[in-house]
Amino acid sequence: MIGDIHGCAKALRSMIQELAPTKEDELIFLGDYVDRGPDSRDVVEQLIDLQSVCKVIPLRGNHEWMLQSVVSRGMDDSMWLRSGGRATVTSYGGSVRKIPEEHMAFFESLLACYQTESEIFVHAMYDPSCEVATQDDELTYWTHLPPSLPAPHHSGKRVFVGHTPQPDGEVLRQSHLVCMDTYCFGGGYLSAMDLETETVLQVDRHGHVRRVPVERFAMLLKGCVHWFRSRDS
Repeated sequence: MIGDIHGCAKALRSMIQELAPTKEDELIFLGDYVDRGPDSRDVVEQLIDLQSVCKVIPLRGNHEWMLQSVVSRGMDDSMWLRSGGRATVTSYGGSVRKIPEEHMAFFESLLACYQTESEIFVHAMYDPSCEVATQDDELTYWTHLPPSLPAPHHSGKRVFVGHTPQPDGEVLRQSHLVCMDTYCFGGGYLSAMDLETETVLQVDRHGHVRRVPVERFAMLLKGCVHWFRSRDS
């Protein structure tokens, strides 16, 4: 599962190279592929190509919602351009009319949410008492996580979201809720989590893999081993 990309094509390319997915693998993307970062077009190209490599489950973020509303539904573009859409337009050669049909088909294929037996995936937020598939679009695409986090979902499933940037660059992990937006375009990281092991891989916007957490864990483990040996001696 991979968090908000926001046009950070170098980060995505390095991430995919590190993950090296095969046809047996499933990659869930939480939305916001475009806007703000330097190369939204390249991000979309990578995601389309990735569909021939492994199973890709791409959710729609509020930034794809805005792009689709402007291009396909005639919405005024002022809000989108103020919210990072200008970078996307630039990446497509200066005009939304230059967005390829294949890319628009990709945007139209995006999901509002996705569920497994034990997990819910949605871009922004959820109503703990409501089925996520029927909740209001304001929650699905736009509402940020409040300082006082929402209660567990009534289904008992763990919820995975993006959308709310974590300024410290760390994945927000709670027993009932995980936020994967680690602010890649703003100097943080693009984050991926293996849902079986909860291992997190992070890459910055320049494509550099973050290895500090692994080293820090190794140091902590070494310290624990030393403590136990000292206690037993």
